[in-house]
Amino acid sequence: MKAIQIRSFGGPEVLEMVELPDPEPGPGEVLVEINRIGVNFADTHATRNDYLAEQELPLIPGAELVGTTPDGRRVAAVVPNGAYARYAAVAEGSLVPVPEGVDDEQAAGLLIQGLTADAILRISACMKPGESVVVNAAAGGTGSLAVQLARSMGAGRIIGLASTPDKRALTLQLGADVALDSRRPDLTEALIEANGGEKVDVVLEMAGGEAFDNCLKAVAPFGRLVTFGIASSEQNLVKTGSLMRNGRAVIGFWINHLMARPDLAREGLERVLGAAGRGDLVTVLGGTYPLEKAADVHREMAGRRTMGKILLDPSQ
Repeated sequence: MKAIQIRSFGGPEVLEMVELPDPEPGPGEVLVEINRIGVNFADTHATRNDYLAEQELPLIPGAELVGTTPDGRRVAAVVPNGAYARYAAVAEGSLVPVPEGVDDEQAAGLLIQGLTADAILRISACMKPGESVVVNAAAGGTGSLAVQLARSMGAGRIIGLASTPDKRALTLQLGADVALDSRRPDLTEALIEANGGEKVDVVLEMAGGEAFDNCLKAVAPFGRLVTFGIASSEQNLVKTGSLMRNGRAVIGFWINHLMARPDLAREGLERVLGAAGRGDLVTVLGGTYPLEKAADVHREMAGRRTMGKILLDPSQ
């Protein structure tokens, strides 16, 4: 089978197109012919081995796939790795049916990002109707879904953060009330002004560094900032005295903990795929590329030049 494999850690240049034997399913596993592969920012960290989970070589990266089982079922799954390939052996319990009316590209765009957005809002942030919500990288895969989900959950005011005019325009189309430049130096004041002069209730933050600090300063008493990424590679220190004095909460989200709870993960996947099947949730697609273009896709993603969900097609 065709696959992308890395034999040493590094940047996009370590992604190699190779021919490997088809995987042999073990007990409780099913061979899935992969039709679409989701690309995530975390994949760029995995190739460098600088993310939260340690990687082992040789590695076939990729954590989300949509495909077909030998008995003809259309399925989707989130896996630890191995999705950048034509075939994968997947645990039966990890497979979720793809509803009729949801094509492979829509489904692939809803897996990790949809599951992440749903879990952050419902579980980590415990968002309540009427609360204000700030979404950083609001035009990206997770952010674009979080804006839509927050709106469907009754958010009072949604403020999207994005780095370019085109991305901010997309954020407004998806349902945000206001779209701000995520890199502006007066971000704290701008967020408060955009929320009618009040500090905000919920922030979904994935950049780290200065953006994290500026967003945290805008959080109201009893508000929650959920951090689910460190795109800048700049980690932050939070002082306990500041948290107490301002009555704020900082919550970390890592999808691996959710995947360790198959009941919650499956429930979330079924919820977002069902919403897509009803037309209530739209996947913002940024493009579908042949598997051999994986390195180019990683370069674009690492440079933050992508918008929406980026997919790979291993059939090309």
